[in-house]
Amino acid sequence: MSVTAQSVWNNCLEFIKDNIQPQAYKTWFEPIKAVKLTDNSLSIQVPSKFFYEWLEEHYVKILKVSLTKELGESAKLVYIIKMENTYGNKQPFTEKIPSSNRGAVKSQDVDIPLNNKSPELRNPFVIPGIRNVKIESQLNPNYSFENFLEGDSNRLARSAGLAVAAKPGGTSFNPLLIFGGVGLGKTHLAHAIGVDIKDKYPEKTVLYISAEKFTQQYIDAVKKNNRNDFIHFYQIIDVLIIDDVQFLSGKTGTQDVFFHIFNHLHQNGKQVVLTSDKAPVDMQDIEQRLLSRFKWGLSAELQNPDFETRVSILKNKLYRDGVEMPDDIIEYVAKNIKTNVRELEGAIISLIAQSSFNKKEITLDLARIIVEKFVKNTKREVSIDYIQKVVSDYFQMDVDTLQSKTRKRHIVQARQLAMFFAKKFTKASLASIGSQIGKRDHATVLHACKTVDNLSSTDKQFRKYVEDISKKLSV
Repeated sequence: MSVTAQSVWNNCLEFIKDNIQPQAYKTWFEPIKAVKLTDNSLSIQVPSKFFYEWLEEHYVKILKVSLTKELGESAKLVYIIKMENTYGNKQPFTEKIPSSNRGAVKSQDVDIPLNNKSPELRNPFVIPGIRNVKIESQLNPNYSFENFLEGDSNRLARSAGLAVAAKPGGTSFNPLLIFGGVGLGKTHLAHAIGVDIKDKYPEKTVLYISAEKFTQQYIDAVKKNNRNDFIHFYQIIDVLIIDDVQFLSGKTGTQDVFFHIFNHLHQNGKQVVLTSDKAPVDMQDIEQRLLSRFKWGLSAELQNPDFETRVSILKNKLYRDGVEMPDDIIEYVAKNIKTNVRELEGAIISLIAQSSFNKKEITLDLARIIVEKFVKNTKREVSIDYIQKVVSDYFQMDVDTLQSKTRKRHIVQARQLAMFFAKKFTKASLASIGSQIGKRDHATVLHACKTVDNLSSTDKQFRKYVEDISKKLSV
């Protein structure tokens, strides 16, 4: 039987291979295994439920044509899904699902040999030795919708956030992905959604966490052999807010576990809110199956605030701090600092501080001096840590990898570039640069700088690396 099933499937594959792109064939059809053939029904095994969903959504027609050619008009296809068991049972379980578009096959029973005992949940937020069953939301109550001022640049994201807060898990905005550049209010809005939900629905379990912390928790769970407990913990959350989800880039293990958690939450009507510094289409090294889920709901962009919004933000900030300031000074600051909200508020704080400390009246001349210095400093203030992060992100690796002892060529070059830019953009000594970038000595840094200079003049691709990173650091 199995040989016949394999031969039928091989013939189907030959037809499919001739009609789709090679990469698509390799990704979506090579992992499939033919299992059995019963009458006109072919059973195939796929690696996951997502795999099955993707085939049904994108390749149902070609599957139907190929199978009909082999088994006739009454041909039927049944998927056997080898699902990962996250419930503490070591054996995987299978789920049989008939293809929804071919033949009237009745759904077969799902055979799930699970243990009935509920394992004790380990809360990743609980400090060892301290008993605490309550899950703290990790939300900052200072971030609210009231102090997140609406403007053309953020209206869609703010409105979607309010809709989610009013009916978590009950809108089409699930997941809600808020994306935009640095300092535009992504974290503020994410917290505001959580805070509002906690006010309206105190019984709901809301959790805010950065993607970086989520990753570290997962790594710790794997080390302690607590992976299933980790998954269980996140599956009981009603509203999960993950900040800077682009940090999952390149971390396949963390992406895999987040995929399963996401599916569970979404299928059970729980709300997921994500923030990112870029749109899903621009995310690199994030698995396609995750990106497709990010696109299920709404992706709302936060853009640079326009002049009117910047003025409103400053006036609101001054009102909350109980400070009065002439309109012409507020407008001057708003006109000259356009990049993001964080710098805008930083400039006004600096202006108030200078006035207070030096007992000077806040005048337009003082505002000019402060704004000029502030803009200049924010553009040129580059730390060695920041340089390492920019270089690591550019080459799609962790800072830890950049600093490691490995001699792999692409990592060595990235490390040398970090040292080169640290010397160029900071006043740190060679010894200090070497110490901070992988505990190297000053001679290594000197060699790195010479190597970068040499390669820049002889290697066209390497010269592009230098130019690209230099632009990122000069912004």
